[in-house]
Amino acid sequence: MKYISTRGDAASKDAKPFCDILLEGLAPDGGLAVPQSYPKLGAKDLARLRKLGYRDLAFEILSLYIDDIPAADLRAIVDRTYTKAAFRSEDITPLKALEPGLSLLQLSNGPTLAFKDVAMQLLGNLFEYVLDRRGESLNILGATSGDTGSAAEYAMRGKRNVRVFMLSPHGKMSPFQAAQMYSLQDANIHNIAVRGVFDDAQDIVKAVSNDLAFKAKYRIGSVNSINWARLVAQVVYYFKGYFAATTDDSQEVTFSVPTGNFGNIFAGYIAKKMGLPMRQLILATNENNVLEEFFASGAYRVRKSSEVFETSSPSMDISKASNFERYIHDIVGADGAKVRELWAQVDRSGHFDLAGTPWWERVRASGVASGHSTHADRVATIRDIHARFGYVVDTHTADGIKVGLAHREAGVPLICLETALAAKFDAAVREAIGRVPERPAGYDNIEALPQRCEVMDADVAAIKAFIAGHAS
Repeated sequence: MKYISTRGDAASKDAKPFCDILLEGLAPDGGLAVPQSYPKLGAKDLARLRKLGYRDLAFEILSLYIDDIPAADLRAIVDRTYTKAAFRSEDITPLKALEPGLSLLQLSNGPTLAFKDVAMQLLGNLFEYVLDRRGESLNILGATSGDTGSAAEYAMRGKRNVRVFMLSPHGKMSPFQAAQMYSLQDANIHNIAVRGVFDDAQDIVKAVSNDLAFKAKYRIGSVNSINWARLVAQVVYYFKGYFAATTDDSQEVTFSVPTGNFGNIFAGYIAKKMGLPMRQLILATNENNVLEEFFASGAYRVRKSSEVFETSSPSMDISKASNFERYIHDIVGADGAKVRELWAQVDRSGHFDLAGTPWWERVRASGVASGHSTHADRVATIRDIHARFGYVVDTHTADGIKVGLAHREAGVPLICLETALAAKFDAAVREAIGRVPERPAGYDNIEALPQRCEVMDADVAAIKAFIAGHAS
């Protein structure tokens, strides 16, 4: 299995093995790593995978994309990652039935109570293994709108040969989210709160990554969902959720996915391409509905920082969806030149439009539906789920449930992805049900812990100087 850039030649002689793109982040041409082809699974494959527990299923799926790590070593990494101790459940991502045909895929049992843990815990162990094997070090640069940062830091804290520089929008995360990151005192963790919004932080990460000399000198890598390893790790739980919600492989299901950076839902799109029987992928946004607008009209219009709404589902307060480029790469038939052209349009004018092009019909046929949710919708959904089922969901999951129910089809199981625990978003939950949600043991008063972070302007040169002064 070899990987190419979304902006390169599909038959490129420069295709790279997994371990190279694991450490690379953005490709040298500014694109994202994608496999030259996606593995296809048939009926016999699905029947075999259905019988497996999470660790065995993860090993089988990951092995299709990772063939430059010996099988015994990959299995050991997987077994070390997906444990009951780390995820509070032997199922890792259990399915919770709310009513017949409506379930939550619980992805939030990891150490930071968010779905990012499922991939990030694996990524930390992969980084450590590859760096040890090569005798190298890595400085990880990332941007977070809330959950990626803490998941990355908890996965990388104390890892050999790894330092983390995590950018977050100053004052834009929930107090719980900020405390999870800023309270870490590990010497290899550096938090930088950027004055601005998430898109400003993400733009800095891309600018630094595009400075190839700086990137090479300081060994810059990525843990954001631009890192392919994160996406392929997330593919696993779509298979797990499907098998848990069905009894045979002739059944179709629909997944509803809250998304901001298009990573979580793109993992579902990969699973569908691989052959997982999927009726629809429902994309749920909040008021920052750039992606909904595209799937409704064909127009992808990036918004300015001043136009990004600050909402009660802050991890989705994003207008530039990095992984969307991977989806478009597939839609245009892996034509890297076309991808370069479209993203050049975004850089020049902030938008492109596929309506009226041959590609638009491929978008419409790809099985992605979309919708958005407002703060009032989130509060109403949290209140309704609690009243009917005695279960408290967070604001992002509420977005997914609201939009998912709007697209629900009779007779097709609907699986809504629970992307965080309600404990991370006290204010909105209190508004909905009159009390704060319960917290798992060990998370009480996390906001009172001592915190450390650097508050900086959204200045690429200043961020580079900070990294240079603290890099390994």
